[in-house]
Amino acid sequence: MEVILLEKVGKLGGIGDRANVKAGYGRNYLIPQGKAIFATEANLAEFETRRAGLEAAAATKMGKAQLRADKLVEIGSITITAIAGDEGKLFGSVGTREIAEAVNGAGAEITKSEINMPEGAIRHIGEFSVEIQLHTDVTQSITILVEAE
Repeated sequence: MEVILLEKVGKLGGIGDRANVKAGYGRNYLIPQGKAIFATEANLAEFETRRAGLEAAAATKMGKAQLRADKLVEIGSITITAIAGDEGKLFGSVGTREIAEAVNGAGAEITKSEINMPEGAIRHIGEFSVEIQLHTDVTQSITILVEAE
């Protein structure tokens, strides 16, 4: 299935690019989310008339994401306290929800879906680096310090 992208989608392309995607991905995600339209001649002509507005909206989103990244740089590191055993292993874990609450409490705005933790939840006390992807092109790293209660 060929689609025309209405916004930048990671690993597919940018605004106006034609991409071949699997039918389910296009029909169930890209098109309902407003990220793409079917690649027909009529849709291509409509897209060309809307291109300037879409590019301006993308630039606005990028600017807002950069401002949020600058706010994260100001914060620097976040301390989270959790109940831990004698050997430093946590009873439970520190996941995206706890990190999002701590960062929002410090004055920045993020959602838990923007937090990237490829190794999974934090299960030990210590210092950890967490990537926060605010936009397709804007990723900021913050330091999470997990301490025992």
